[in-house]
Amino acid sequence: MTVQTPNPIVQVLPETAPFSEEQRSWLNGFFAGLLSLDNAGVTALSPAENAAVMGEADDGAPWHDPAMAIADRMQLAEGKPLPRKLFAAMAQQDCGQCGYVCETYSAAIASGTEGRLNLCAPGGKETLRQLKALMEAPGATALAVPTEAAPVVDLGPLGRCRENPALATFLSRRKLNGEGSEKETWHVEFDLAECGLDYVVGDAFGIVAQNDPRLVDAVIALLGARPDAEIGGKSLRDKLLADCALGPAPDALFQLISYVTGGETRQKARRLAAGEDPDGDLDRLDVLGALHKFSQARLSPEAFVEALDPLQPRLYSISSSFNATPGRISLTVDTVRYRIGSRPRWGVASTFLAERVAPGDKVPVYVQRAHGFGLPADPQTPIIMCGPGTGIAPFRAFLHDRQATNAAGRNWLFFGHQRRACDFFYEDELQAMKESGFLTNLTLAWSRDGDKVYVQDRMRERGGELWAWLEQGAHFYICGDAKRMARDVERALVDIVTEHGGRSSEEAIAYVAALRKAGRYQADVY
Repeated sequence: MTVQTPNPIVQVLPETAPFSEEQRSWLNGFFAGLLSLDNAGVTALSPAENAAVMGEADDGAPWHDPAMAIADRMQLAEGKPLPRKLFAAMAQQDCGQCGYVCETYSAAIASGTEGRLNLCAPGGKETLRQLKALMEAPGATALAVPTEAAPVVDLGPLGRCRENPALATFLSRRKLNGEGSEKETWHVEFDLAECGLDYVVGDAFGIVAQNDPRLVDAVIALLGARPDAEIGGKSLRDKLLADCALGPAPDALFQLISYVTGGETRQKARRLAAGEDPDGDLDRLDVLGALHKFSQARLSPEAFVEALDPLQPRLYSISSSFNATPGRISLTVDTVRYRIGSRPRWGVASTFLAERVAPGDKVPVYVQRAHGFGLPADPQTPIIMCGPGTGIAPFRAFLHDRQATNAAGRNWLFFGHQRRACDFFYEDELQAMKESGFLTNLTLAWSRDGDKVYVQDRMRERGGELWAWLEQGAHFYICGDAKRMARDVERALVDIVTEHGGRSSEEAIAYVAALRKAGRYQADVY
């Protein structure tokens, strides 16, 4: 039986960072002393509330809120050292897609040990522009690292980092939505037996997907190039399928276009490269849209590929337990499909998993260790899980793991979606857990069945009981949308502490902050 160990709340440098143990030890001490890393008490409330809770002596990273606009985050970091400003420019989700968490990615850039500024997938162009501006500002030279601590080439163990993925076998997909649903959600399974990977619940699974061939062929057609043109040892088509991001057009592409055009067209391209929106169409300018807008530009395939960002892996919360199903892993994936104007758009990895990969195919994957998101060390600790939509994924894993290890702690799941009849994911197994008594409480919320009811509404309705669980040592977990749902749930929790705990608003905020600092309030948001 695998023993679940608690995950640390903050790790300065990840194990996959390209350093020896000696170098990592030196850098950990250096960064810890320099940055006073302790953002465990930050809440997803307002900047003023965060500052009040954390105090100003230890800045507490009051910008570490994924719902906060980047302009507000940078204002809070004004006057701080470069590593803190870089931290504020990140998306604040600690998603691990960059191979770090937000704070350690910032520290690595500031130290000069990480030169890539485009790894923050959730922050996108907004974060990249801000990082570039900070690093190009006068006096913003990277902190010196001693010669003996120079990074060495070390990809890390196979399948444990984005730089060194392993090959896993795709097994199956089954649709979780019933007839009439407005969503397309899949339960996806991989076989890990051949690659030998394992994981613990709370970890994430990285998928190295390929672009949709339809989009790649459309890009090549607009580029006016031969699909078999050789680029860096690959055909142009293979390069665009596997290596290049074809989402929002990068600034470098607009810069390239400005070099080969003239007049008003050149000025528009320059303005777009600077982050402006001269024609009000920036939201439609993915790579294909940019080629269409500037169809008069004649770009060489080599220069075009060089101007594109690398295709990034996608991370998904794991919805299975290795203790329950060793050698297998499952994901719960919403397929992203939408239209902008007359053009359909597709999520890269979600449609790859939903339709383009076939059973038996080998897919490059890796396990991303969780940073401060996992089951309590004591199996008797009660847990409260709030996971609407695909946010249920890690909590399905938690429940399966606790069942497999005979954990005695009580379990309470809040789940919500649009309609019960067609959007109740894993209904049979959750109801069976409830009927057996293993799942103590299963509290449901449906936003399109009559009145709009959300998980935070159900939390308030059960506020007295929820407060009692917290006072009995329960850990509280949330997974899902960072911009609205996570903030609404945390606000509901603060209101519950105020009403049922007899606290003032300030005391309730401090109570929730203390839960987070103690590792009893954990979030996996995106």
